Amino acid sequence: MNFDFMLNEEHHMIREMVREFAQREIAPVAAEYDEKGEFPLPVIRKMGELGLMGIEIPEEYGGAGLDTLSYVIAMEEVAKADVATSTIMSVNNSLYGYGILRFGTEEQKQKFLAPVASGQAIGAYALTEPQSGSDAANMKTRAVLSDDGSYYIINGRKSWITSGPVADYFVIFAMTDPEKRHRGVTAFLVEGDTPGLIRGKVEPKLGIRASATSELFFEDMKVPVENVLGEPGMGFKIAMAILDAGRIGIAAQSLGVAEAALEASLNWVREREAFGHKIGEFQGIQWKIADMKTRIEAARGLIYNAAMAKEKAKETGERYTLEASMAKLFASETAMFCTHAAVQIHGGMGYSKELPVERYFRDAKITEIYEGTSEIQRLVIARLVTGLRGSC
Repeated sequence: MNFDFMLNEEHHMIREMVREFAQREIAPVAAEYDEKGEFPLPVIRKMGELGLMGIEIPEEYGGAGLDTLSYVIAMEEVAKADVATSTIMSVNNSLYGYGILRFGTEEQKQKFLAPVASGQAIGAYALTEPQSGSDAANMKTRAVLSDDGSYYIINGRKSWITSGPVADYFVIFAMTDPEKRHRGVTAFLVEGDTPGLIRGKVEPKLGIRASATSELFFEDMKVPVENVLGEPGMGFKIAMAILDAGRIGIAAQSLGVAEAALEASLNWVREREAFGHKIGEFQGIQWKIADMKTRIEAARGLIYNAAMAKEKAKETGERYTLEASMAKLFASETAMFCTHAAVQIHGGMGYSKELPVERYFRDAKITEIYEGTSEIQRLVIARLVTGLRGSC
């Protein structure tokens, strides 16, 4: 299916520019960074120069000032080259940048947003804790206002923080009024060198190994009151709004790796022979290719629809949770389906690090987990569609 009717000339130019950059600068080094588990800082700096680390951020705050469709197009092309690199891009753009752009003061945007949107610094989003992943209202990190009311003292622990080991700035969520549960959560902007902020162990992950992930510990960390994002008690609302935006990015990332898996498979079935035939001539292989292509195009439609819903929300203030969750759910499961099929199509070579499909397979799995698992997406979608809360 051709969705070009949704794209203008600028969108096509962005696609070509990002595709050329990603295939020239990212794809050739992706396997090496994955093998070493090394953060690709030189690549990220180049992406910053192209405006890819703050695509929807206005130019006055260091970004490119483009729309959501531009963002998902760029994410798709970067993810086709390397999912890990697109993860770093996603966090900077959505989990970190979007929240500050929407809820931050002018001073906060200048101080905390501009350096990250321009690619000069790395941002991170610290919500998850060991005992509260999807259940964010159950977080144990506490922020207590000082006697003179000038700063908060934060103590606690965060886990699975993407870019945690290298981030220069953080959006951190903590309980300021535990009795109110999710209505007692507050968001804070924190500099990476703040005393009391301790970076824990780097996680040894299955995939996206070039994207650094770690725990964070807060030990009597003092954060000025002017660093509160939004208002005290608004943290849960801010976190959920950010996740809506983030899920569209992960959906686009999923689309990119699914497309990479399909392209690799098409090249393979046109060249590989068995029993005197190209393996692409066998019906079993053809069905896999057909299912991959169909799911990819269906995912693209959901993603573009979610992107347009987000654009509309910029004017109306409406939520686009349903569109974002449907796109993220279907696209992430499409990524896993397509990369699994690609490994199977490649046979023994699909299991070898000599070809990139095994990396695609490892990288794709995380898209079904972070920013809300597939199970959580189904809960969100069902509750919004039925109007019933249900039970977990």
